[in-house]
Amino acid sequence: MAQEVVIPNEEVVLGEELDHVRLITLNRPRQLNVISSKVVSLLADYLERWEKDNKAELIIIKGAGRAFSAGGDLKMFYDGRKSKDSCLEVVYRMYWLCYHIHTYKKTQVALVHGISMGGGASLMAPMKFSVVTEKTVFSTPEASIGFHTDCGFSYIHSHLPGHLGEYLALTGARLNGKELVAAGLATHFVPSEKLPELEKRLISLNSGDKNAVKSAIEEFSVEVQLDEDSVLNKKSIIDECFSKDSVAEIIKSFEAEASKEGNGWIGAVLKGLKRSSPTGLKITLRSIRDGRKQTLPESLKKEFRLTMNILRASISEDVYEGIRALTIDKDNAPKWDPPSLDQVEDEKVDLVFQPFKEDLEVLIPEKEESRWHGKYETTPYATSK
Repeated sequence: MAQEVVIPNEEVVLGEELDHVRLITLNRPRQLNVISSKVVSLLADYLERWEKDNKAELIIIKGAGRAFSAGGDLKMFYDGRKSKDSCLEVVYRMYWLCYHIHTYKKTQVALVHGISMGGGASLMAPMKFSVVTEKTVFSTPEASIGFHTDCGFSYIHSHLPGHLGEYLALTGARLNGKELVAAGLATHFVPSEKLPELEKRLISLNSGDKNAVKSAIEEFSVEVQLDEDSVLNKKSIIDECFSKDSVAEIIKSFEAEASKEGNGWIGAVLKGLKRSSPTGLKITLRSIRDGRKQTLPESLKKEFRLTMNILRASISEDVYEGIRALTIDKDNAPKWDPPSLDQVEDEKVDLVFQPFKEDLEVLIPEKEESRWHGKYETTPYATSK
């Protein structure tokens, strides 16, 4: 495993049992509650135990400090770049866990205050109830650093209206709390000053009854009115441009729209797109398009293959160059290889999508009697060490 920096005795995930309510707090506020291997293991342990516990009815998850979760621990991936498959275990456990979060048997509420990005948002979007505020910031920016939209988002984004999913995945565009509700990625908008009171109200309910939980949240929530300049009001342009067959055609179409009156907003988005990893963009577009035809388990298995092949630098080292430029040297000047879209061969992109041998895929148990089987410990990855 890649080494992660954890302060001794620091509890990175807090789990509290309050009669019929269970409260999870992501507790790495200084690191914006990024997801490390320890975080994934603790989340899985709590969720499995509480799903099987008849007394547990309502699960609430929140983040400590000013973030919900900023996503995966990029430094952990970077530090493991020279050790073969150093992050395989945490990747496997995370995608396996994503399936269980999507299909969880108890009522879940995410209280999402602040940053909720990438893999961190996978602890928000699938929940029965996800509450956001005016300070919530969402994005899936992985393609820009040579990675791909993962943790179930190749499935989630592909099922958004029109071609909004391609737009969010390729551009890493940010959505605020109101936009998340309007897009269907969150269920309720609650002003941030009311969030502590809502949490107390949910705990006092002491019940997982969905109607009761919904009514309690609605006591605090307000109706969403999109700002006039919201990107969600640009749906016709997004659908026109991001429906194109290739990244190059999407950019060309977007450039044509940028020249029209009233489309000044496109300039900054285009600039970001053109600075992103060409390899990451091509992999991401194909993954989102595949997601439309896939089940959630199929999407997660695909994402696992993509992640492992990308981390193995099987066709490019862009992900490590992207992390270096963003978080290590912070020069924001990545040197992509290959440097342009036309140099990223489709045959090479095909390679990262190739299925693994069946027992090396993420073993997602879809039968009820074996729901929590398929753990990393029972895979050839663990037993061959």
